[in-house]
Amino acid sequence: MQRSAVVLSVLLVVAALGTAVAPTAGATVDPSGGSAAVAAGDVTTPESGVDALNDAPPQDHQSDSGSDSGTDSSTATCTFPYETTDATGADVAIESDPDRVVTLNPSAAQTMWEIGARDEVVGVSQYASYLEGADKRANVSGAGGPSVETVLNASPDLVLVPNSSYGAAAERVEQIRDTGVPVYVFGQPESLEFVADKTERIGRLTGNCDAGVERAAEIRQSVDDMERALDGTDRPVGLNVFYGYTSGANTFIGDVMTTGGLQNGAAEDFTGFQMINDEAVVRINPEWIVAPTGSSIPDTPAYERTTAVQEDNVIRIDTNLLQQPAPRSVQAAETILENVHPEAYAEYRRLQSEESTATAGAEQTSEPQTTVETVTEPSPTTAADSPGFGPVVTLAALAAAALLATRR
Repeated sequence: MQRSAVVLSVLLVVAALGTAVAPTAGATVDPSGGSAAVAAGDVTTPESGVDALNDAPPQDHQSDSGSDSGTDSSTATCTFPYETTDATGADVAIESDPDRVVTLNPSAAQTMWEIGARDEVVGVSQYASYLEGADKRANVSGAGGPSVETVLNASPDLVLVPNSSYGAAAERVEQIRDTGVPVYVFGQPESLEFVADKTERIGRLTGNCDAGVERAAEIRQSVDDMERALDGTDRPVGLNVFYGYTSGANTFIGDVMTTGGLQNGAAEDFTGFQMINDEAVVRINPEWIVAPTGSSIPDTPAYERTTAVQEDNVIRIDTNLLQQPAPRSVQAAETILENVHPEAYAEYRRLQSEESTATAGAEQTSEPQTTVETVTEPSPTTAADSPGFGPVVTLAALAAAALLATRR
């Protein structure tokens, strides 16, 4: 009896696609924490989801031991044990690929979600609850900072500590470290490039190297496309307003505003996150005001006199996008660009579409080449049955801060 069999010859090509800044003197707020009253472990003022920028660790140095001194080489190997140095200057040794990760701030949690590693997260801070499935993780927030007991009860292999959480509760973080659990503290975020570096770093620390590098590349490409779309365009003066605070020079939110096509009006007179008085508001006279959703613009004559208020040029952006130094922050810059420079925004979208098409074409040309041949002799097995053959899935996530803490 004859039986037809299909012999598949498959050529698989897998392409591997391929962090902190010193604290600012005088800065008193951190925008990655939360909602209206500063919570010590999560973000800026009200712990709704941002990373703090004040009381930063003494160093912003993020290098790896040996030849593993940069994100490229470290992600290329992606092996364990892995040793590195965090922003506090502490040596961090991770013996094996972490299966249980605790994040002490929403930005770190968001990054884990964005690189497809949410299943490895066993603990999050309370203001990470907006992330899908976060409610199924242990809430490690406590009064005035992370709960050391809850963190340790989660049996973590690694604890990720954004700058705001360390600045607000360094003693508690060190208590966790003293138990022998690997703890990695990030530096103070000042730009979207920091976000890209941090994304790669988290990928490396958690053994999700390719996903971290890929997501970081998307962030950098988006920033580059916005810069290209804005080429030759005049930038109006903007001002970030958050419960009486503003984002000056060397701030993450300031860079988001600049990337979106504004001049940061507070950058000349302010460094870091600081309170802004009416005199400065009048002097800056912003043409646009950028604020997180849920916050109000001060009802004072100084603000009423600004061009931004008189022309209703107030851009409100989801706190979880505007105030968390994490991959989705690119969307905050996109929102600013769309409102302030609609023509440049259209060009940006064209560039994004063009690159998406080019990427899809490149992936198509590198797909497995298959030849089909009908054979009259029985065949016990086909190549498709052999171990190691199957679909290659690329992980890519789609996605002052939250409340500038008034008590730092």
